[in-house]
Amino acid sequence: MKIALIRGDGIGIDVADAAMAVLEAALQKTGQPKPELDEIHAGAAYFQETGQDIEAAGEERAEAADAIFLGAIGLPSIRHADGTEISPHLRLRDRFGLYAGVRPVKAYPNAPQRLADPRAAEIDLIILRESTEGLFYSAAAHKRSLVVNDDEVQDILRITRKTTTKLHRFAFDLARKRQNKGFQGRLTCVDKANVFTSLAFFRQIFDEVKTDYPDVPIGYNYVDAQALDLVRKPWDFDVLVTENMFGDILSDLAGGLVGGMGMAACAEIGDHTGLFQPAHGSAPDIMGQDKANPLAAILSGALMLDYLAEKLGNPHLSDAADLINQAVDDGFRNNRLRPIEFGGDMGTRAITKAITDTVSESRQIAAQ
Repeated sequence: MKIALIRGDGIGIDVADAAMAVLEAALQKTGQPKPELDEIHAGAAYFQETGQDIEAAGEERAEAADAIFLGAIGLPSIRHADGTEISPHLRLRDRFGLYAGVRPVKAYPNAPQRLADPRAAEIDLIILRESTEGLFYSAAAHKRSLVVNDDEVQDILRITRKTTTKLHRFAFDLARKRQNKGFQGRLTCVDKANVFTSLAFFRQIFDEVKTDYPDVPIGYNYVDAQALDLVRKPWDFDVLVTENMFGDILSDLAGGLVGGMGMAACAEIGDHTGLFQPAHGSAPDIMGQDKANPLAAILSGALMLDYLAEKLGNPHLSDAADLINQAVDDGFRNNRLRPIEFGGDMGTRAITKAITDTVSESRQIAAQ
């Protein structure tokens, strides 16, 4: 399989390398060959050097790969003339139609838990964020603002039937898969349908799609109430489906409940390809210091293997993903993972070695 690798900026370089090291260890353990990595240069540092945010033909090479892995993009000190940050990844989302932004939120033993309620130890949910429309349709990278002058700026919040139908079908299928794995599989539509016509339309399409999934329990929540409920009772939720900006905000809030952005994995999936990345930024204040928590990137690598198992029809790739996920769980449970981010004594390299060692020591039998 071919993976387009964009290490990007700051700690993105370190965590991408960590993810690839763990991925290769898991593939070796399951008897699978190493992937072919096609490294594509992109990001703020590349922009500062060349005036381009991604190298020539980089987008075409990303499209030709089986999946795309991204470390992190952006440096606050390097911006466009209008003050916005360098963000070619937003253009990749748009170009490849990566409408389904999957953000797992899972509590791990011995990892920080911000809620005192003991039920917080069992948090395990997914926020599904539409990633090409909503308010991000007007992201500066796309140059779609209606009005931009010294007196006023107007941006568009866009909801289309085509994309939203695909999103909701993805959401119901995901909830059904969760049911089959023993989770509650309840799907909650998160919107602001009481105020915005666009989001009333979002809910209308949800209601149209739900008729094809009578086995999936559903619920509804306005986004402000959902933010409150993620603090009050996150254990009541399993899969949340929502608009782009709402999902951006809620997924960071939820990530804070289970330790921080160093645990925030992300998959962005379209009809033909998927992009996988940690949801955190480039953290230039700790770049090159071996302090970054690579677990969000490592868990994103596991999401990529699950995606590729289905795309390429190779279930052994899911076995490799399971090895990675289990290694992270076991690492926290046995106190073998102590990220500096959480006040521990382990940097990027030490955590990567701990995970690769756990994967290598596992009882998984290599595929014949």
